[in-house]
Amino acid sequence: MATALTTLLSLPSVSLAPHATPIDRLTRLEAALGDATPQLFMKRDDLLSFGLGGNKVRKMQTVAAEALAAGADTLITCGGVQSNHARVTAAAGAALGLTVELVLSGTAPPAPTGNARLDQLFGASVHYVSSRDARAPKMQEIADRLTRDGRHPFVVPLGASTATGALGFARGVAEIATAGLRPDVIVVASSSGGTQAGLMAGCALFGLTPRIVGVSADESSSTLAGVVSNLLSELAPRLGAKPETVGATRGVEVDDTFVGEGYGVPTPASTEATEILARREGILLDPVYTAKAMAGLIARVRRGEFTRTHTVLFWHTGGLPGYFT
Repeated sequence: MATALTTLLSLPSVSLAPHATPIDRLTRLEAALGDATPQLFMKRDDLLSFGLGGNKVRKMQTVAAEALAAGADTLITCGGVQSNHARVTAAAGAALGLTVELVLSGTAPPAPTGNARLDQLFGASVHYVSSRDARAPKMQEIADRLTRDGRHPFVVPLGASTATGALGFARGVAEIATAGLRPDVIVVASSSGGTQAGLMAGCALFGLTPRIVGVSADESSSTLAGVVSNLLSELAPRLGAKPETVGATRGVEVDDTFVGEGYGVPTPASTEATEILARREGILLDPVYTAKAMAGLIARVRRGEFTRTHTVLFWHTGGLPGYFT
């Protein structure tokens, strides 16, 4: 355990957001949900001090270090038009002096808003493709062209959800352990799998044993659980550890019942979650990820899944520019 943890903490990383994010007690939300509500806390990664924050910053710190070590001068990645990962990649490129090429599925907006506007502000070049399936070939096309021109591109997969990216997120669990909080349950939005895998590995390495519930933003529970499991299986050898050391032998819990009509489409439950957090705590949720994840937490409280003695942590993964679209 100590060896694996030491290896995790010694991984190359660029310091994009050196400040720990707050852990807030949500007392007014507790009161709104009734007497049987557990202690509710929120890890505020929406307040990470770089590029408007979010979970992608933690991943990018290790992924960018990997790119720099490979001699990269360009980062290439993909996402949707309002991709948080694309925005953070664009910001990282600006901060590190790297060119950024973004491949986004969808139609170019006539007047960019939210993350699309920030992509431009951070100086990224944006290429639009018609579908998700077209993104990977386009990234490879750009990489091949740049290589022929004598450049050194580095392709970052969707969401930076690689073993390297997941390990970057795992390092963030140190902030929970240092604060002395030992949650019984952690609820987090889950989509490309890297955040949930990193959270599971980080908890195992820092000696925390919560139940971790990933609330899917798009994928089925079986598909996403498989992605998380595969990432966990890749983490262990990277740390010179056995699979159980990084939580790879634990079951992966994914809830896909709050996806609704699809990715980025609000539901009545996610709209209510957004409103109750705003009006009770003055905290914003994004419509794609955290609103649906909070809806999942609220539903669990209401159906009596927890008791007053439980401590439940909601890991806010950011994405707030998406609210302004």
